[in-house]
Amino acid sequence: MDADEFPTPDVEVESTAPNELKDRIDAGEDVTLLDARMESDYEEWRIDGENVTSINVPYFEFLDDAIDDDVLDRIPDDREVTVLCAKGGASEYVAGTLAERGYDVDHLEDGMNGWARVYEAVEVDRYDGAGTLLQYQRPSSGCLGYLLYHDGEAAIIDPLRAFTDRYRDDADELGVDLKYAIDTHVHADHISGVRDLDAAGVEGVIPEAAVGRGVTYADELTTAEDGDTFEVGDATIETVHTPGHTTGMTSYLVDGSLLATGDGLFVESVARPDLEEGDEGAPDAARMLYESLQERVLSLPDDTLIGGAHFSDAAVPADDGTYTAPIGELVAEMDALTMDEGEFVDLILSDMPPRPANYEDIIATNLGQNAVDDEEAFTLELGPNNCAASQESLAGD
Repeated sequence: MDADEFPTPDVEVESTAPNELKDRIDAGEDVTLLDARMESDYEEWRIDGENVTSINVPYFEFLDDAIDDDVLDRIPDDREVTVLCAKGGASEYVAGTLAERGYDVDHLEDGMNGWARVYEAVEVDRYDGAGTLLQYQRPSSGCLGYLLYHDGEAAIIDPLRAFTDRYRDDADELGVDLKYAIDTHVHADHISGVRDLDAAGVEGVIPEAAVGRGVTYADELTTAEDGDTFEVGDATIETVHTPGHTTGMTSYLVDGSLLATGDGLFVESVARPDLEEGDEGAPDAARMLYESLQERVLSLPDDTLIGGAHFSDAAVPADDGTYTAPIGELVAEMDALTMDEGEFVDLILSDMPPRPANYEDIIATNLGQNAVDDEEAFTLELGPNNCAASQESLAGD
């Protein structure tokens, strides 16, 4: 049944905007969610948190007038419950059905699609280069991006196509000219916004090392080679080639203070090495990743901040609310960073999570080999990113 086909409830049901739900979770409020999607969708991707109680009861359990008592027994009647689904139609119907039975319920506006449009900008307090650095956070998929601005100029690293208007609006509000849109690599979990921003007058930048994968539009953009620099006001962004997650994986050292590592190193894990060449090429990619981490990343000063392109549920935010951490802290806490090469390779190949949803179509789109409209692009990237190796096996005790 399509979301538009659900009947309107006989009782009025209040809705909660996705940003309001995010604020409640961030404030530490105990939140109870009734997820009415199918179990397979729920298991793949859902809203979690230390203060979130999540219950999965598919919507079809509520379609009959006589709802089984064991279904109702699973739903708390002593607190407010927010019902959610994929797009908002089923959740409104389910919430209305429960409200008729005396439950204190509302429903999530636009469902998980609405949740996927939550996008927040948080300042990186420990960044001590020229200007100001913001970290963009998309909680639905854990995607991260970075906006550096100084003296009337700005650059965005790892922009998402779904939020290209947001970056331009933020730049206008800050009174800066968005000069560069920079990608760290050919992403497998979301559609890049670099080309859209370039078409809007921002200089698009992709790694030269990624062009060989089959990028069809390289001649239209600026390509960054190892050691190249980009000036943003008085700040400098330096290109650092760090292959492993992909052969073209490139980090950017933001004014000597933060290394935007893309999918090479995260605050809770390291990259998975199998998305470009599959299982057969993963061991060689893992060895390449080890070399990049040891020689290009961990060789930087211990107080250099690491900021990846993703975070997972295992990541703990810093005091400023960003998913950033100094290199020295990561080395002390992540066993994988102190292993020899053989141990490292064995470990990250031993327990990799499922590949990102639709990753082959997303890669083809980011290479320019597959054209999709905005709605299809948004739908392709719904779900978890899964671009890291297993966090449980990599962390220290």
